Order: sequence, then C-alpha cells, then structure tokens
Amino acid sequence: MQCYSFIKTMMILFNFLIFLCGVALLAVGIWFVNVGYFLIAAGAVLFALGFLGCYGAHTENKCALMMFFFILLIIFIAEVAAAVVALVYTSVAEHYLTLLAVQTIKKDYGSQKDFTQVWNSTMEGLKCCGFNNYTDFEESPYFTDNKVFPPYCCFDDVNGTEPCTKKRAEDKPVQGCFKQLLSDIRTNAITVGGVAAGIGGLELAAMIVSMYLYCNLK
Repeated sequence: MQCYSFIKTMMILFNFLIFLCGVALLAVGIWFVNVGYFLIAAGAVLFALGFLGCYGAHTENKCALMMFFFILLIIFIAEVAAAVVALVYTSVAEHYLTLLAVQTIKKDYGSQKDFTQVWNSTMEGLKCCGFNNYTDFEESPYFTDNKVFPPYCCFDDVNGTEPCTKKRAEDKPVQGCFKQLLSDIRTNAITVGGVAAGIGGLELAAMIVSMYLYCNLK
C-alpha cells in the first residue's frame, strides 16, 4: 500500500510538471508568433497529457489513466517509427523531405509571416541558406517581389547593406540548412542520442506507472 501511494504521488508530481511545461509552451507560442504554431501544438499535447495524468492519478480514474497511456504510447510509437525510417530509409526520407521543404519554401516564404520568420531564425542561427541552397528561394513570393535572395544567402553582408543578388549568392555559396543541421547533429551525436534515450526512458516509465496504477485500482 505504501508503494502504491508513493508511485501515485510521483505520478501526480511528474504530470504536474508536464502540465506546467504545457502551459509555458502555450504561453510562449501565443506571445512569439515566429515559432507559435509549433509551440502551441506541443504545449497543447503536454497540457492534455499532464492534465490526464494528474487527474487520473489523483482521482484514481481508470478512463483518464488509460487515455494517458494510449496517447503516450502513440507518441512513443511515432518517435520509434520516425527513428527507424531516418536510419533505415535515410536516402528515401531525405528525398521526400527535400521535395516537401523546397516546395513549401517556394510557395510560402515571403507571403506567410510565421513561416518566413521561422526560416529566418533557422538560417540566422545555423548560418545557412534555404533547405539545399539559395536556389530554393527562386519562384518564392519573396524573390518574386524583391528580385533578390534573403540576406542569409550572402553571409558576407547579412545586415543587408547590399542586396543578395544571384551573382553574389553564386560567388559565395552558403551551405543549405539541412546539411548544416546534419553536421551539427553528427558533431553532437552523443548529446542528441542521450537526450533521445532520456525522453524515451521517461515515456516508458510514465506508461509503466500509469498501467501499474490502472491495474491496482479497484
């Protein structure tokens, strides 16, 4: 009985922290529109998970605990599936990701404010240009309206004192963000792997605890 009470208390505390993280992400997502949609979505999922976990453990509600378990299980399976696809079908996944990303850039960069700001933040932070290179922005609303590429594609003049023309982008090519991101991941492979393993371990622990509480409820 003492073991059950301890596990129940830890379950409530753990999910209360998840709940707070969800609230924080929702708040940040609402206030900062450049990554708002992603943060709002992530915050909503964490908010729901934290609420279900806390409510289910505190009230000993089997339905809430089962919903918590299944939502977490779906997330865990999706993460494992994504990791398998990324490892086993790297070239195929890269091909489809490239098609999707480039097509979206050509369609939305310069016309969708949130999307444009996300890409600007990414290019500024990683010091990269587009998904592959500057050519991703050809035919985009930004290029159509301004006849130049984003200043991040000419990093010798990122402050924009001179326009980033095609000639300047060709003369000083900036690496695409996808290759730069892969390079950063490989450089920090141990850290990335450790974080991924830690998240997976926490998810498994939460699922085991929720099932333990579920099975021990009358």
